[in-house]
Amino acid sequence: MLPPASLWWSQLTSPVTTRRALDTHIDVDVCIVGGGYTGLWTARELKRRDQTLRIAVVEKTVCGFGASGRNGGWVSALFPVSTDQISRNYGADSLTHQQTVLQQSVKDIGASLASDNILANFRQGGTLTFARSEVQAKRLQDEVLTSTSSASDFVWLTKEQANERGRVRGSLGASYSPHCARVHPAKLVRGLSDVCEALGVQIYEDSTVTRIIPRHRGHQPEVITPQGSIHAEFVVRATEGFTSTLAGQRRTVAPIYSLMIASEPQSDEFWNEVGFSKYETFADDRHLIIYGQRTEDNRIAFGGRGSPYHFGSTIEERFDSNKKVFTALGKTLRELFPSLEGEITHQWGGPLGMPRDLMPSVHVDYESGIASAGGYTGDGVTLSYVAANALADLITKPDVTTEFTRLPFVQRKSKNWELEPFRWVGVNAGLALAKRADHIENRKGFTSKASSLLDRLIG
Repeated sequence: MLPPASLWWSQLTSPVTTRRALDTHIDVDVCIVGGGYTGLWTARELKRRDQTLRIAVVEKTVCGFGASGRNGGWVSALFPVSTDQISRNYGADSLTHQQTVLQQSVKDIGASLASDNILANFRQGGTLTFARSEVQAKRLQDEVLTSTSSASDFVWLTKEQANERGRVRGSLGASYSPHCARVHPAKLVRGLSDVCEALGVQIYEDSTVTRIIPRHRGHQPEVITPQGSIHAEFVVRATEGFTSTLAGQRRTVAPIYSLMIASEPQSDEFWNEVGFSKYETFADDRHLIIYGQRTEDNRIAFGGRGSPYHFGSTIEERFDSNKKVFTALGKTLRELFPSLEGEITHQWGGPLGMPRDLMPSVHVDYESGIASAGGYTGDGVTLSYVAANALADLITKPDVTTEFTRLPFVQRKSKNWELEPFRWVGVNAGLALAKRADHIENRKGFTSKASSLLDRLIG
């Protein structure tokens, strides 16, 4: 299977050649299923803690084929569950600790890339969430006022202040956080795979895992592929949006599609007009999520939700493309930047993993030897790094509590999604409510019942 036809893959300077497939039986200490950010960061962090560990990564296609090579490139401290909910469920101290770890991890990823000489265009310019209606402005201002972050970490910018950083049409102001960087996703994941291999990690590509067998009757956990198998002390499932393709995992996460487009490189005149000189990432506060970045070659890479969830958690290559969503993204991009030059040059997409309660999870079952991490709901660039550190600590230091293992989403599991057709109805109802809420806010200027229903639906 060829890599996805995204801007990111088209800009790799070295050809992507498939590493050898697993074609025999091997024994290792840790086997990782999935060659994306979670799996590769985990391999790297395990090797950093214990260089003697025998580690294998097994990937169905090539490393970075999934969301790791297709995402929006936000290395952010964002989390898919609200701060209020974290504080209610786990306490204010847990919330503060989580925010501290996520914010520090943004910097640590940049430092790790520099240390490993991974040239992935990392630039920490922060992130702007624009208000383009009075409803959005009030919502963002309330979020800033109730935030537990320090005054310098999360602020409201007036229209004039926001314009000093970046200009979009209709802006009434923006919230700003410094805890976000822009990165080139494919350069990151391909560089990370090379680093892991140099550390002695065995990487097998073009190797479809058909079964993961837990420890039983004294036999080690086992990973089965059509041509080979692996015994290990621990097996880590790091398959994120593709988890539903594994036996027994169809209800673990719902594969939600996010699509992206990219513009032609823009002129100096354009960037002088719109700003983003520090490569700030950007969005606005609509319910149907959008996200964008200024790339190293001065394009705008821009994405958003809007594609439907497919019955039975089905994943197919044809779902990576949706003409209606691509058209809507192009229209929105030109609404934000009326002076945008040239054509849309790239269109692509892919699935991300959304758990039933939106809460990511990291879990190690010492009895079965099965570990897992994922459910990032689109915030996985940083969360995968944090989850990998937690996994590495849980595996190498099981009796020690660390800054990563005491995070509220570590050593927990989300409940399964409902059976079909209830899953299909619920997820797509959420999508419809988000669209309806945005429509009412844009046309009538007030928060609709659809917004309240959406909040109740996602908890």
